[in-house]
Amino acid sequence: MRRYPTCGSHRETSVREGEGASTEQEAAEGTGPGPLSDIKNNNLDFSFNSRFIMKLILLTVSALLLLVGEGTADRILSGRTKRELASPLHVGGIKDRSGSYCERRGGCCPGRDDLCTVPYLDTICYCDLFCNRTVSDCCPDFWGHCLGVEPPFIGSCERNGNRFLTGQTYKENCNLCTCGTTGRWECEQNACLMESEMINAVNRGNYGWQASNYSQLYGMSLDEGIRYRLGTQRPSRTIMNMNEIQMNMDPQSESLPLYFSSAEKWPGKIHEPLDQGNCAASWAFSTAAVASDRISIQSMGHMTPQLSPQNLISCDTRNQGGCAGGRIDGAWWYLRRRGVVTEECYPYRSPAADAQQRLSSSDKEIMKEIMDNGPVQAIMEVHEDFFVYKSGIYKHTDVSFTKPPQYRKHGTHSVRITGWGEERNFDGTSRKYWIAANSWGKNWGESGYFRIARGENECEIEAFVIGAWGRITMEDMKNHQHHHRRRHI
Repeated sequence: MRRYPTCGSHRETSVREGEGASTEQEAAEGTGPGPLSDIKNNNLDFSFNSRFIMKLILLTVSALLLLVGEGTADRILSGRTKRELASPLHVGGIKDRSGSYCERRGGCCPGRDDLCTVPYLDTICYCDLFCNRTVSDCCPDFWGHCLGVEPPFIGSCERNGNRFLTGQTYKENCNLCTCGTTGRWECEQNACLMESEMINAVNRGNYGWQASNYSQLYGMSLDEGIRYRLGTQRPSRTIMNMNEIQMNMDPQSESLPLYFSSAEKWPGKIHEPLDQGNCAASWAFSTAAVASDRISIQSMGHMTPQLSPQNLISCDTRNQGGCAGGRIDGAWWYLRRRGVVTEECYPYRSPAADAQQRLSSSDKEIMKEIMDNGPVQAIMEVHEDFFVYKSGIYKHTDVSFTKPPQYRKHGTHSVRITGWGEERNFDGTSRKYWIAANSWGKNWGESGYFRIARGENECEIEAFVIGAWGRITMEDMKNHQHHHRRRHI
């Protein structure tokens, strides 16, 4: 292995040469040992002392200069202690491309010459032909001065006609891409929430619904969507074993319409969908929305509060995770015991939270409950394709079944079911659906709502449904009107 010369060897050579010159000079002048030394020393004491002092000063200065040179060389060599093959000099691109290094040195060296170097930035560069072996450690002007060619784009990547240096990045949807030392982009392989391939596959297929790319969700990974856009924890085994309320329905006398909308039956009393943003708190948004609707309905419009999901997120901390997820049974417990404030931010104890019960998983009984008392709360499993839903009757598709596992994930969500309906197919068959309000804003889906297959427990939406009841008294309405007037004085 070839090594750099050390500064110590230069220093020793210089001192020896200085000492040799001094001895010869003394012999010539008769100041050293010899037959004439005694005579001349008697006459030249002052001259000898002066010359000795001057030589001592010169030797001291030379030693200091060598030490300074050694320190400078050490700093130069500290960047690289040998000719590195794996870690090229120009990792971030060639700096000072127009500088004169090999030219200033006086020329280039054939083959490999580890002494054919020039100081470059805080290290050294080479002017021998060996430096051009791969991604190199050549001086910036080596190619032009020594080879007469243009310097290569070392450590650069191309994108859309532009060049990027090693280490520079850009984001492709949810994946960060970094320019590597080999000139290739190195990109993350995350599954994105908005996958154009999935959207196109849904829209080309005969799935009964259409997909869209949402700018507010673009750039998020599927893992991030599940982590931040859902936020309902699955109920415990004890809660899942709650007794279902069984309704005595007479099929002969109680017929249910083919289409029903809570907003049409109770105009002005059903609240618009909200947007939970990147706060995993659907447990709070769906609970507050159902409670708000039912108070408005049961008070016959005298009380139409928009209960605050933020109040639940901030204050209901018993076994709840706020924007990191929570339980709907815990949210109803808090409403019943502590109450909640409205979006206008004054305290209000919700009478609609006096009692909540799990409904039967029968779609007929859920329909009757909605028609009699208003919207209900439902838990559902959200799959990767639900995020791109735009319109139609949603059913989970198989468009991602052939992809790796990271493209096929799901999480638990909670929503508000406000009605139902049916659509006729071309072949005369019908497709039944629920009308449900999501909490991803009005720019998502059908103005914040979505339709999903009914009577099939699609995405487990009929497996755990909650209805809430309460007693609205005249005192409740008077207190509400009193607070409302004070708020607007």
